[in-house]
Amino acid sequence: MSSLFKHLLGIVSFFVLLSSSAFASESPLCMAQGQPLDVNNEQIIDWKIHSKNQYKNRGHLAGVLTRLYKDKTGHRHFQVRIGDDPRATIEIIYNQKFGKMTEQALHQGAEIEACGDYITSNKRAGNYPASPDGAILHWVHGSTSSHHDSGYVIIDGTVYGLKD
Repeated sequence: MSSLFKHLLGIVSFFVLLSSSAFASESPLCMAQGQPLDVNNEQIIDWKIHSKNQYKNRGHLAGVLTRLYKDKTGHRHFQVRIGDDPRATIEIIYNQKFGKMTEQALHQGAEIEACGDYITSNKRAGNYPASPDGAILHWVHGSTSSHHDSGYVIIDGTVYGLKD
C-alpha cells in the first residue's frame, strides 16, 4: 500500500470511529474528580504540544490503534491516533494485573476508547524514558484507592481494566 493510501485510510477510519455511536451506550463513565469527563482528544493534543514534560491531567480519548510497542514488565504499550494529523498520537500503557488483553485484541486499526491519567512525556523523568509519542495515558484500569478515579480501555467494544 502506498503511504498516501494508508494516510487516507487512517483519516477515513478515524472519522468513522468518531461518528459512530458504538461507545456512547456501552462505555463506563470516565470520571475526573467526581465529574463525568467527555472524550477530550483536542485537549490532549493541545497538552501534548504545549505543556511541559511531566504535566499531568485526566484524559478520555477515542481513536485508532496504529502501533504496538514491546511489552514491559507486564504492561501493554500501544500507540493510538486521536486526530487527523499523523502526529496526533499517544502511547497507552495498560497494566495487565487488572485483566489480560488478548493478542487478538491488539491489532492495527482497532477502535480504542480509553480513560486514564495523561502525562506529557517528551523527556526522561527519573527512571522513566520519554515516550516515543511524547505523551502517555496510563492508569487505564480500576483503582484500588478511593482517592484515585478508575480508568479503562475499550478495544473494539470489549472493556479491559475493570475487573468484576
